[in-house]
Amino acid sequence: MTSKEKNFISAVIYVHNDTERIEKFLQTVVQVLEEHFEHSEVICVNDYSQDNSVDVIKSIGSKAKNTTVTILNMSYFHGVELAMNAGMDLAIGDFVLEFDMCLLDFEPMEIIKVYQKSLKGFDIVSASPNQRQRFTSELFYKVFNRFTNFSYRIGTERFRVLSRRVINRISNMNKSVPYRKAVYANCGLKTANMKYQVIGKQRMKQDQDERKYRTDLAVNSMILFTGLGYRFSVTMTVIMMLVAIFVAVYSAVIYLFSTPVAGWTTTIFFMSFAFFGLFGILTVIIKYLQILVDLIFKRRKYSFESIEKL
Repeated sequence: MTSKEKNFISAVIYVHNDTERIEKFLQTVVQVLEEHFEHSEVICVNDYSQDNSVDVIKSIGSKAKNTTVTILNMSYFHGVELAMNAGMDLAIGDFVLEFDMCLLDFEPMEIIKVYQKSLKGFDIVSASPNQRQRFTSELFYKVFNRFTNFSYRIGTERFRVLSRRVINRISNMNKSVPYRKAVYANCGLKTANMKYQVIGKQRMKQDQDERKYRTDLAVNSMILFTGLGYRFSVTMTVIMMLVAIFVAVYSAVIYLFSTPVAGWTTTIFFMSFAFFGLFGILTVIIKYLQILVDLIFKRRKYSFESIEKL
């Protein structure tokens, strides 16, 4: 019989109205942990589910042998980011598995493969399906990676394992950051991504609250962590300033070579320079806002990957 891992491992699972999927998913996770680890725990973060997901979790948890199953009930719908942060704060393992959804489209041994990869010096190891993703997801990650300076390219991930070192590091970073994957990509520690062959044809079922939340999260993350919004604003500001200059030149030409209505040239000049000044001020304001975003949401004192003593 293969000896079990000595490291204590925690698994944090996000649950929101997942009655149809939580039973098989939780059974699989518990079985894998009990077969390969001496000490393990599972934390199911119940994000205000309105179905009988909690009853299913209690039924499976009562049958677990060596794994402690805990239910963390959120007071109201928080969304996956805050809910998973709450679960991570409760986890005590040397390594923590994060499951952002109860979607079992991978072989159970993929969990162990990801964990074993982390033992080779990687603090964050994620697992991604080896198939084409939805157009909206591909577009989001393509734009996100294009306009960020992260060394790690993020993408669709089904689950990941984090070492205690990375958990301690991100706990010292800004807690107001609304997107965990951006924090992981920006923490400065070694990361890796593993592809797995998709099994079955399960669909990601989301209710209206969750769909709206994930849409808002994508938009907010794009604004906070990329320079896309800033570049767009500056570009539009420059264009409008050029238009104002063109109108001023045009009004001067009309004044010199034509007979405009009395007061027309003065009005156009005033409006042109007023808009020129307005967009100039907007450019400065946008720059200040960008600096504030960098200070508040991207703040970190310093970041290093490792220390070597010779």
